[in-house]
Amino acid sequence: MSTYQDTLEYLFNQFPQYQKEGVKAYKADLSNIYSLCNALGNPQNTLQTIHVAGTNGKGSVVHMLGSVFQEAGYKVGIFTSPHLSDFRERIKINGTPVSKEFVIEFVEKYKALFAPVNPSFFEWTTALAFYYFKKEKVDFAIVETGLGGRLDSTNVISPILSIITTIGKDHQNILGNSIKEIAYEKGGIIKENTPVIVGSQIKNEALDTIKTIAKKKNSKLHIAENKDAIKSDLKGDFQLFNSSIVSKAIEIFGLKFSIDKNQLNKGLQNVIKNTSLRGRWEVLDTKPLTIADIGHNEQAFSMICKELKKNNSKKIYFILGISDDKNIESMLEKLPHQIYYVITQPCTKRALSSKVLKARMKNFPKTTEIKDPKKAFLWTKNTAQKEDLIFIGGSAFLVADILSEFFPT
Repeated sequence: MSTYQDTLEYLFNQFPQYQKEGVKAYKADLSNIYSLCNALGNPQNTLQTIHVAGTNGKGSVVHMLGSVFQEAGYKVGIFTSPHLSDFRERIKINGTPVSKEFVIEFVEKYKALFAPVNPSFFEWTTALAFYYFKKEKVDFAIVETGLGGRLDSTNVISPILSIITTIGKDHQNILGNSIKEIAYEKGGIIKENTPVIVGSQIKNEALDTIKTIAKKKNSKLHIAENKDAIKSDLKGDFQLFNSSIVSKAIEIFGLKFSIDKNQLNKGLQNVIKNTSLRGRWEVLDTKPLTIADIGHNEQAFSMICKELKKNNSKKIYFILGISDDKNIESMLEKLPHQIYYVITQPCTKRALSSKVLKARMKNFPKTTEIKDPKKAFLWTKNTAQKEDLIFIGGSAFLVADILSEFFPT
């Protein structure tokens, strides 16, 4: 019998994984995931699902919705990516990760059957999630796309609701260079005669593209409104955009599923407690104030920098690491010049070299390069005073490096 670590090594090392390899691991069709699901008896067809796509905010919206449905007494499966500390974070029911034993048994049972398909890491994980949710008889499965939407492995479900949180420039090497092209890919999760909600930040050509797809699919389009936002326990004003989407979802389905305003409010106040969500403007320490956020693209950087500019700490240290497939210049343009940057290199093949990033930031007056993320954090922690702020961001990989080493669950 394999150990849990053996099983993870099999999944991580034997199959192409986007987190490690980038575009090489991306498969632009759904044939593999359909083959896996067929081998499992198509568990996805037995689930009542909500499908969430978007450039930013989709993970937060998934967990907010999960928390609200939990407060209403439902058994809720959540499937998200990537994980920060442990693979099992990706697949949870009412905030509890899938057991190590289940992961081991599933891989042992199906690896011979799946082998001829040569599935990617994400296809394996998606199939595992669907199978687990069916076996555990969840009332709802809230499913986050891995990348894009139209050709994402999760796009084999028939949801009761589709949600697109935001549309911005990220993964252009796969999804297209224009906002219109990216919107088309995200809009690929819209299904026939199924309501769709878009976030209030989706406007102009992105919104026009989604409207066109929804009309063709005869799907009613709902636009979240900022006035419906409710403050949640997730920090950062940008979370109000996400909570407005959740409010709209409950406006549509609250009556049908007996979810009232009180349960909506309570769910939004207890997202972290109910779902174990991490890495979203997460306060890790108070002296000095230490915050981590996985935002990793131009749109996310705009939101992060708005929050940092509002902070009144004496000095701000930004531990920064970025993946090499990002639009670096556009991201750097968002960053304020007056704060101190500790430039590092996340522990992934896709990381931008800290040396290259340091060179790209030559116009920033206060920078230090420390390649190893753990050493970068320790140096910053020892340098910062109690009244300062340490912010960790730029890459989910970097946040994962720091959380797993210094702030494990």
